[in-house]
Amino acid sequence: MNAITPNAATSSHLADVDAQRAYLESNNGIRGLEILERGDLAHAAELFRRDGFVVIANALDSEEVEVLARGCREVADEILALDTDRKGNRGSHRYSFGGSSLTRSQLHRPEWRMLLDNDIVNSVVTAIFQSPDFVLRAASGDFCLPGATGYQPLHSDVRDWKDSAATPFSAFHDPRRQLTIRDLPCPYVCANFLPQDVTRLNGPTRQIPGTQNSRHPIPSLEEEPEWMRLSTVCPAPAGAVMIRDVRAWHGGTPNLSDAMRAIPNLEFYAPWFREPIVPGISYADYRTLSETAQKRVRHCVLDSSETLVTGPTLRAP
Repeated sequence: MNAITPNAATSSHLADVDAQRAYLESNNGIRGLEILERGDLAHAAELFRRDGFVVIANALDSEEVEVLARGCREVADEILALDTDRKGNRGSHRYSFGGSSLTRSQLHRPEWRMLLDNDIVNSVVTAIFQSPDFVLRAASGDFCLPGATGYQPLHSDVRDWKDSAATPFSAFHDPRRQLTIRDLPCPYVCANFLPQDVTRLNGPTRQIPGTQNSRHPIPSLEEEPEWMRLSTVCPAPAGAVMIRDVRAWHGGTPNLSDAMRAIPNLEFYAPWFREPIVPGISYADYRTLSETAQKRVRHCVLDSSETLVTGPTLRAP
């Protein structure tokens, strides 16, 4: 049998990937990244307000990590069955858990509902908002596969008001044009949980510290300086949680490992801030939640007379 020899284009691509892998292994990651422990939460809100994010280790125990990882794999398998070419819905080999769900959420899944009673997240988000009366927007997150060799453009997850023809999810508007959503206290927090180690090579999120209040235009991929491309939240251990101000600039990076990287999340609105919310949990499942969790998801629950229709999609309705 004759050996199969890669053609020149394939060999060049493999060489490029190997060079990229070596470069990221040596250079990727925020220098001096501070990861807090469970017993060291006194200044979590302070770091969050300074940098636009904070990372806390051991937010999940080993059993919870296993449960969440299994749930992510099951949901990913359902999504990938619809996308054999791995085109993704957040770029090649990149997927949103919420954007791939008919409800724009995974709150119908028990693995995501488990996160609602996480004491670390609840205490830190209470400190950030200085109130326990924050509410759930959705249970979502994203995952990227090996083969995601490109960078996702830097972006924010919330913006000033746009009319309903542009997006149904838009709220803040100052008709005087004096204030933007970046001039406000943090209106919207995302808590990303890590069901696996996040390394320099498996698609760590890049976060640009201190940009949550910036009015500067977000640079395009062509304009972005190299230090921003390397400003990634890694290494970070399985079981950790990254709590983000969604206004801060962030984006996906290459997954040059041999496994999926998932960062499922819970998204919370401040007590004083709302955008339209799509129902993501049936009334029957809502009734199984703790009293605190019920209070959190009260704007996400479907009426008891209606049936929640769930399932994967590559384009949310």
